[in-house]
Amino acid sequence: MATLREAQKQQTRQLLLARGLELFEAKGYAATTIDDIAGAAGTTRTTFYLHFPSKAELMSELITAVDEILTGVDDPPLSTVVELGRRDLVRAWLDKKFDQWAVIRPYILAAHQAAAGEPEVAKKIESWFEDVTASMQEGLDRAGRFEPSTRRIRCMLAFGQFEFLSRRWFRLGWTIDRGICLETLTDSWCHLLTEE
Repeated sequence: MATLREAQKQQTRQLLLARGLELFEAKGYAATTIDDIAGAAGTTRTTFYLHFPSKAELMSELITAVDEILTGVDDPPLSTVVELGRRDLVRAWLDKKFDQWAVIRPYILAAHQAAAGEPEVAKKIESWFEDVTASMQEGLDRAGRFEPSTRRIRCMLAFGQFEFLSRRWFRLGWTIDRGICLETLTDSWCHLLTEE
């Protein structure tokens, strides 16, 4: 059973994460200081360092949180969607991700701002990309679809298209109708990942 002190410590950690994200969105990652985050959370720099060794570490934990937001609703998971290779499942998975973009927008914008000057954050984003493409490749491997030597690049191209579209949306919104984007991206994923 958690003690009151442990619960307070966890509450402070969550408050630092929430206030950090809010400040990154309002001021930008580079302009936000540890003192800003601590002050917004109603605590001190010393308390911040009890929870996070650096601002980059706080950002890394936010990246982990956004991954949980994204994958927590995946049913079936992406590897299974790719393995089954059905257009309706591919389209539904992409559509669900489009729905999540508004929620994850502040996380992703802050992460990419941080990556410009924080090698550990850049590495975490690259690791995230690699993990997703590996999961997709796992689906192709289980399905036995396509030449094994082409499976990885197929997954990298498909997820790269998705990531490019998402990053444009985070900056500009829907400059092309969402439905058209969904159908076209679904077509492209099916070309790369399924035999439909």
